[in-house]
Amino acid sequence: MILCYLALGSNLNSPQRQLQLAIKQLQSLPHTHVKKIATFYKNQAVGRKSQPSFYNTVVEISTTLPPEKLLAKCQEIERKQGRIRRVRWSARTIDIDILLYDNQVIKRPYLVIPHPQLLNRDFVLIPLIEIAPAIRLPNGQPIGLKV
Repeated sequence: MILCYLALGSNLNSPQRQLQLAIKQLQSLPHTHVKKIATFYKNQAVGRKSQPSFYNTVVEISTTLPPEKLLAKCQEIERKQGRIRRVRWSARTIDIDILLYDNQVIKRPYLVIPHPQLLNRDFVLIPLIEIAPAIRLPNGQPIGLKV
């Protein structure tokens, strides 16, 4: 089993319920177990400020799904929960991003791991450190020092 960290965010249609539903769907993925769930944090929207506040969390999962398959499953969950991708930084029912996938570094047009904005977003860093205080990037850099 591979250890992964996923960021979840929502600011539409009862955001806390959307997060709970997404976590339940992640738990039902084949060969995947949700191991830890961070507190849900309320945050101001990034980019487009004139939208509802977001609720964000990070989950730790173990899975045998390869990264591309995990991405596809996360996007499927987003679609099932009504996510429509039109405008960058727009309001959304659910957003699921792969932050870290074991110690792998992946650079593809459709998937970059570690997530390229991981160290720039407190709404991701704070819940990540909450559930994995000793977490490091694949290059060995401790993430906790950024908070």
